[in-house]
Amino acid sequence: MSGRKLRIAVGQLGPITKEETRDKVVDRLLSLLHQANDAEVDLIVYPELALTTFFPRWFIEDQSAIDSFFETEMPGPATQRLFEAAKDFGIGFSLGYAELTPDGHRYNTQILVERDGAIVGKYRKVHLPGHEDHETWREFQHLERRYFEAGSDFTTWNAFGGVVGMAICNDRRWPETYRCLALGGAELILIGYNTPLHYAPDPSQDALAGFHNHLVMQSGAYQNGCFVVGVAKGGVEEGVASLAESCVIAPSGEILAVTTHSGDELAFADIDLDACDSYKNTLFDFNRYRRPEAYSAITDQKGRITPAEEVND
Repeated sequence: MSGRKLRIAVGQLGPITKEETRDKVVDRLLSLLHQANDAEVDLIVYPELALTTFFPRWFIEDQSAIDSFFETEMPGPATQRLFEAAKDFGIGFSLGYAELTPDGHRYNTQILVERDGAIVGKYRKVHLPGHEDHETWREFQHLERRYFEAGSDFTTWNAFGGVVGMAICNDRRWPETYRCLALGGAELILIGYNTPLHYAPDPSQDALAGFHNHLVMQSGAYQNGCFVVGVAKGGVEEGVASLAESCVIAPSGEILAVTTHSGDELAFADIDLDACDSYKNTLFDFNRYRRPEAYSAITDQKGRITPAEEVND
């Protein structure tokens, strides 16, 4: 396809075991890429931390053991063949991984690769969920706040004939994510996630995991006139059940494609980025209708401030 039309695919992964090598994971990514080529896809989106098991579920004190889950270069020895195959096919991709920078910083990162094999964008997760210390009462840990530093901004890039933004997992739950990206002109937002079906701080939310997953992405798409692509690493990984339900969402908020199981799976949809204009130029014409002068609480305060109690004399 050419111009503003794209065939976009979710490259959902099933579980990755702790012992599974990078090479074996890349074999799985390549299998999905070959399927995408057969389907004449332009862009395939892979999940968050797609090269390893979701290691923040464990409390690890040995720094070298932690760093074994991180990539020090991209492409690296294991991922070079993914880049080469994608370039040969003329397919772009987005890939999530743990990044260790040359100066020792650690981020939960996602990159955007164009159809010529060039990395055109890098995003580092802003909204880190979970906790910092070993909480023994949990069935499993969620130590992203221990192992990663937070990113600092929401950037957009000119790519694939439009404007593309990225976000990672917990970012999708925050409306500020979509609004910041849309203010940067985003027409297409790519999101990878690893989402356990059990939420230890409030298990009453467990049954709503799938509903909440689609709710926030559909709302973000509609309220910002964007296509949104959400891609999971699902299934039971190292004893922890995680959500699948990867999908492609239109600016109308409608789901265009969704996976059918929790394993490795390709699903795709044909999109036209010009469809964003139907919402960006009408209901959500930011320049005409936004009132940033009334939104100061969004940036001026972090936590909740309730009305002061009236003092009765």
